[in-house]
Amino acid sequence: MHHNAHRDVAVIGGGIGGLTAALAFARTGASVTVYEQAPALTEVGAGLQLTPNAVRPLERLGVGRALAASGVAAHAVVPSDALSGRAITRFDLSRQTPPYRFFHRAVLIDILARGCAAAGVALRLGARIDDVRQDGHFSIGGETITPDLTIGADGLRSVVRPMMNKADTPFFTGQVAWRAITKVADAAPEARIWMAPGRHLVTYPIGSDRLNIVAVQERSQWADEGWHHPDDAGNLRRAFSDCAWPITGILGEVTHVNLWGLFRHPVAQHWHLGSVAILGDAAHPTLPFLAQGANLAIEDAYVLARCCDEAADLASGLKTYQEMRRPRVVRAIAAANANARNYHLSGVKRHVAHLGLKTLGRVAPDAFMGRMSWLYDHDVTA
Repeated sequence: MHHNAHRDVAVIGGGIGGLTAALAFARTGASVTVYEQAPALTEVGAGLQLTPNAVRPLERLGVGRALAASGVAAHAVVPSDALSGRAITRFDLSRQTPPYRFFHRAVLIDILARGCAAAGVALRLGARIDDVRQDGHFSIGGETITPDLTIGADGLRSVVRPMMNKADTPFFTGQVAWRAITKVADAAPEARIWMAPGRHLVTYPIGSDRLNIVAVQERSQWADEGWHHPDDAGNLRRAFSDCAWPITGILGEVTHVNLWGLFRHPVAQHWHLGSVAILGDAAHPTLPFLAQGANLAIEDAYVLARCCDEAADLASGLKTYQEMRRPRVVRAIAAANANARNYHLSGVKRHVAHLGLKTLGRVAPDAFMGRMSWLYDHDVTA
């Protein structure tokens, strides 16, 4: 029995999580509209790593062929010492099925938007939501929208989250991140994690001779109001000026760079209220140290649509959704936070950790993938 058939669903936010939710609900027969406040579906220019746990639901939703035709299939993740420029070890990703892939965010948004359009999803751009009520009704500039279910996929600064959780300001994590894309021909299809005391850098190719760069540095304060803004590439170069050649070479090519203060909320206590639910960063902002923000949002979206479709009534569907998702997300965020610490070690601790990685890579190369299997092998479609 499809309970989503003829259900009228509103999705607030046209990012990766919102578009995946729209597609998943449309596939189960719901009538779906996405409301996005921006004038166009665009994504800040940056890459993302699409891991097998998120590729599975996307394949099930019918965009597998489009995914396979774009992005870059990842062969390895390579933890490296930023100061010496040498690889510490190499963990093989080439046997992952479905393949682990690197994308430009805009390419993934485009694939999802085309899938949504083909599935009959309506899209309203320039839509600023005033207030969402417990019955899921909300208004846009005086017009009242009355869906059966409203989904907040509206990110870290969600307008929907405070409706079911006490309003809390996101807290600064003591870290900032630069993001940049630079032209590099023939970059190896691998993610390199360059570790240095108090900071690290991740680089991977995203197709069309482009290399995606995310650089993180520990800082005690963050003054800027905006959550991201252009920065001088010289600041990024200075932060890593003591690093070895591959890094100084890559950073020498950077022209445009954005700087983010990394903020978090605690994982939301409540993911639904009445006929309203939240997913992705609106429910659980995650740091980029496990590359799982978008991947977890995709999983959330699939599970939410499925729970609402299979449960006899909306209330029990939403309850099951939170029960299925919350423990996994809490675990992923704890793992991301642990990485944040491990990537930035200094002194003796750093030496010991690098030695441990080297040994792990030599003695038990599959142990790393084994340690990640709870994450990558998870199948929300099963």
